[in-house]
Amino acid sequence: MSERPSPSRSATAPRATRLAAPAADRSGALHPGAWWVWALGLGVAASRTTNPLLLGLLVAVAGYVVAARRTEAPWARSYGAFVKIALAVLGIRLVFAVLLGSPIPGTHVLVTLPELPLPAWAEGVRIGGRVTLEGLVFALYDGLKLAALLICVGAANALANPSRLLKSLPGALYEAGVAVVVAMTFAPNLIADVRRLRAARRLRGRPDRGPRGLLQVALPVLEGALERSVALAAAMDARGYGRTAFVPAPVRRLTAALTLGGLLGVCAGTYGLLGADGAGYALPLLLLGLCTALGGLWLGGRRSVRTRYRPDGWGPRAWLVAGSGVGAAAVLIGWGTFGGAAAEVLRPGVVPLTAPELPLWPAAAILLGLLPAFVAPAPPKRTQRPRPTGSPGPQEEARGS
Repeated sequence: MSERPSPSRSATAPRATRLAAPAADRSGALHPGAWWVWALGLGVAASRTTNPLLLGLLVAVAGYVVAARRTEAPWARSYGAFVKIALAVLGIRLVFAVLLGSPIPGTHVLVTLPELPLPAWAEGVRIGGRVTLEGLVFALYDGLKLAALLICVGAANALANPSRLLKSLPGALYEAGVAVVVAMTFAPNLIADVRRLRAARRLRGRPDRGPRGLLQVALPVLEGALERSVALAAAMDARGYGRTAFVPAPVRRLTAALTLGGLLGVCAGTYGLLGADGAGYALPLLLLGLCTALGGLWLGGRRSVRTRYRPDGWGPRAWLVAGSGVGAAAVLIGWGTFGGAAAEVLRPGVVPLTAPELPLWPAAAILLGLLPAFVAPAPPKRTQRPRPTGSPGPQEEARGS
């Protein structure tokens, strides 16, 4: 009696699977609103502290997530521009503190500049004079907070697809959203055109730098922008842009009242959250304003006759990404409001100068913002274009040169 051959162990053993984020294709891409909620949450957290250690941690978290989940789209390259703007703002803040002085009294004088005499009506303003270490440190802390806010907004611009974000807007904001998206995508397209034309001029052996090169590149760039504008206008007209449905007058009045009242509540609540002493009343007012504004936008969407093709879904990954930013903001707000004496580490003093400390729970909440780097869909890998047949490879080109 012959025995059947037993199956191999490798064929029956289950394969080990590893949990990983899916590729960011058209069907599995993250909702763009989740990126904005995450970035705004980090921005609110940055507005609640002047601790340079926490602000540096926020900038590092935003930069790591952008590096891990940024695509190769033209609008995704705007993060570097926001970082440069943030550095420029920080430098300008320090220069103003040196030239115009600081309201912070200090005892450690670094240098004394010649002071320009001003008339009596400019009392309280000075140009030049003493430059103290306390004033420079205070200006550095304030500049770091504003720079962190700009970097958080730049991270949202680099990660959220503006066209998909436009598709997710309520119908009442569709026209305004189109204008904002066109304005946001104008600069990346302009930079791409300038790079393409400069590369073409270098290949032809023509100058691409200096005033002459700039003038000869500017005309084709403006011509391309005009052609793109005409094509966009034709596409918008073909899709029925600007056409509205009939809405009764009472519904229009109610929509305007709800939207205006909700936006005022959102502004007042946001101002309270960004302030030092308004977190107690600001959060309920912000939530009430958001609900009222959403009701007004829902009623205002009845004027829009457009339909959505394959709307983006808000799945579990979007909840995790948005929740990580909201969690960081909630912990920083709660720590600053109910932390008592421990909340002083969020705003280290400069008179007298003290070394900033890194609080454990706020730092852990900021590190929670790294969650999108692991749960958000991964960008597609960059693929190399195949070389045409017969073209020399890199080694042959190096030998020939």
